[in-house]
Amino acid sequence: MDRRHARRALSALALLLPACATDVMVEDGMNPVIVTALDRVYDEAAAETGVPADLLKAIGYVETRWQMVQAEEEHEGAMPNTGLMGLRPAVAARGATLAGVGIDDLAFDHEANIRAAAHLLAEEARVQAVNSDDVVQWAPVVEAWSGIEDPEARAHYVGDDVYRILRDGAEERTEGGELIASLAPNKDLQPSSAAPVEKSADYGPAIWRPSPNNGARPSGTTPSMVIIHTCEGGYAGCWGWLKNPSSGVSAHYVVNESGSEITQLVLESRRAYHIGATYKCSLNNSTQCGKNGQSSNNFTIGIEHGGYGSQASWPNGQIEASAKLVCDITKGHNIPRDRNHIVGHGQLQPYNRTDPGPNWPWAHYIDRIRDHCATANPPPPPPPGQDPPPPPATQIVIDSNSANNNAAVARIELTGSWTSASSTPGYYGTGYWQGATSETSAPATFWFYLSANQTRTVDAWWTTGSNRLTTATFIAYNAAGSEVGRKSVNQQTLGSQWNQLGAWNFTAGWNKVVLSRWAATGKVVIADAVRVR
Repeated sequence: MDRRHARRALSALALLLPACATDVMVEDGMNPVIVTALDRVYDEAAAETGVPADLLKAIGYVETRWQMVQAEEEHEGAMPNTGLMGLRPAVAARGATLAGVGIDDLAFDHEANIRAAAHLLAEEARVQAVNSDDVVQWAPVVEAWSGIEDPEARAHYVGDDVYRILRDGAEERTEGGELIASLAPNKDLQPSSAAPVEKSADYGPAIWRPSPNNGARPSGTTPSMVIIHTCEGGYAGCWGWLKNPSSGVSAHYVVNESGSEITQLVLESRRAYHIGATYKCSLNNSTQCGKNGQSSNNFTIGIEHGGYGSQASWPNGQIEASAKLVCDITKGHNIPRDRNHIVGHGQLQPYNRTDPGPNWPWAHYIDRIRDHCATANPPPPPPPGQDPPPPPATQIVIDSNSANNNAAVARIELTGSWTSASSTPGYYGTGYWQGATSETSAPATFWFYLSANQTRTVDAWWTTGSNRLTTATFIAYNAAGSEVGRKSVNQQTLGSQWNQLGAWNFTAGWNKVVLSRWAATGKVVIADAVRVR
């Protein structure tokens, strides 16, 4: 569905959602992307149609991770999917008719979207004479549902995507911990037989699935920029389309939603057809202006990511896998690791693309790329007789979005009422928390885990504004709960960058940095991110 249509329809959102049955999170006028309490909706759709509820949940998780996305066209000829179940344009109207709902409801009413998908699956089951509660018997129905032409990609969607989730189970929660939906593991399901794969020559962890849609780079041209895309759909359908000769489009790599698999389609030395824009350096901070007027494909490497530009957050595993890949690419082609050389598709083609979308965690992503490259290039050994320098401390970033944190070493805890926001640009990750000042103890607490006693330097990141507190106080505590230091900062200045708070002595275990908002009313404090290095 067209983005403009999506925005016009937001005003009708309250009329489309059942009162009290579910909660919807809508932030800063963006599309509704998180719906909670979905288990009941899936159970009711299953009872209505006879499609196993677990199968419906697994398909919804594979398609969108249970989010009401608003997809946009990512590649010419590949029309975007709709809503929580990723309904394809070819079947959306039929699904709406079977469910007795309007076609426009599918993009904004999660119940209508799930019911339409269930009716389509039930209709296909009748065609194929499938009448069983055994999800294994539904594999041919899932295959037809996928709509994927490429046989290899279609088989991957069924066995490695949908039935893997059925076997392993899944659970999704909001940032605040509220359950979106859950799927218990079906332990009796057997793993699909692993088909032999050819590994990439450019990047060892990737699987080589060559696309014919590529060409030679202009003479003397080497890659000097990386472009980040979203598939506007799932992983298997994405690479299946990009290797289809009739599509005419491609990318160098596709990263799956969990980060467990990467497909390479085009050699890095070759030109992939992943962006339909001529280059304008005015869109990229006056970087590489000598390339103005060229096809951006000539000198870029394109990386697709399973998912949608409108989704609320990105799985940590996917971000990590992508960051490792980009580290390898930038090392191999001597590309600077910054936002002028690692850019979003929508940045270079803003007239009809927005991917990877407003919630792509750019600051965290660039940090992870740099961290992986630093790890991959250890310093040379010291001369004989000289002690080696101490190893650098491992950096820990505690983001305001729990989905972006490594839960083993970082988490954020909020006390009292805080508001999620992303209206002020320059935030770290995917947004920030805003808390009104008050003479009460209701802080934001950035927790981090250390395996041993260490002296660490702590930095903080915030966005600026005239309503910010000029004496926002960060207080550091060791794992025993003893204060080890504090720093008051003016959050009306020095925003959108790391600001050093201090170097303090922490102990083994869970330490914390507390952002207080104890002050006279009338201002706000910003809990965005804390870095421990």
